[in-house]
Amino acid sequence: MSLRRPGGPGRTESTTGLVLVSHSALLAAGVVELAAQMAPDVVLRPAGGTDDARLGTSFDVVERAVAAELDAGCDGVVILADIGSARMTAESVVEALEDSRVVLAGGAFVEGAVAAAVAAQTGGSVRDVVAAAAAATRQVQDELDPEQPRGVTCSDASHDRAAVPTASGAVSRRVRVTNPQGLHARPAATLAQLAASFDAEVTIDGVDAGSLLSLMGLGLTQGLEVTLAATGPEAHEAIDAVAHTFESGFGEL
Repeated sequence: MSLRRPGGPGRTESTTGLVLVSHSALLAAGVVELAAQMAPDVVLRPAGGTDDARLGTSFDVVERAVAAELDAGCDGVVILADIGSARMTAESVVEALEDSRVVLAGGAFVEGAVAAAVAAQTGGSVRDVVAAAAAATRQVQDELDPEQPRGVTCSDASHDRAAVPTASGAVSRRVRVTNPQGLHARPAATLAQLAASFDAEVTIDGVDAGSLLSLMGLGLTQGLEVTLAATGPEAHEAIDAVAHTFESGFGEL
């Protein structure tokens, strides 16, 4: 298996796998199932529970999962863990392996795993995938921070999409959300992967189009108009591709 980030100079092939460590085998498998919907080409492995299928964590279970990722041809492996001893066990595995290709990421288990998987799907390196998990966690923390301003909600902002400014020199275009379910998780993942495939900085209504959680946070529903903007060597190509994806209804029409 080989993943590629097409377009643009300096883009290189990279395959980063993910191991999801939880006290619960069911939870680990469930998060793998969820992330796989957004990143179907990424090697994802659950490492939940103990060897005898009880709640808890196992050094051997995690180590086998990491070894399987490397045997599958992954250039690197990012581990995400849920709570307490799961993270301690993962840390022990990383320390024992002494392999620079294997890294433990911090952050929210579900949101971080989904964001990390999307980054891996677009050909992100271990560093890129770890950064995506961290960014997703920061976004969750911001949403839960009571000190954050609450004057504008997603639904409030959606009534005035035309007010979103674009950067000087950016290529921009207005498009309408056409699919009945709006920008739910799957089309948001498609957009994030598409935006990351170009040598351009792409935004949708002012947020990073490469961030799955940021896109979902826009609360875009059918019929709303949004502003696409892009800068960089492939700005025009990126805008054309993203606009076409909106206009085609993300394959849901």
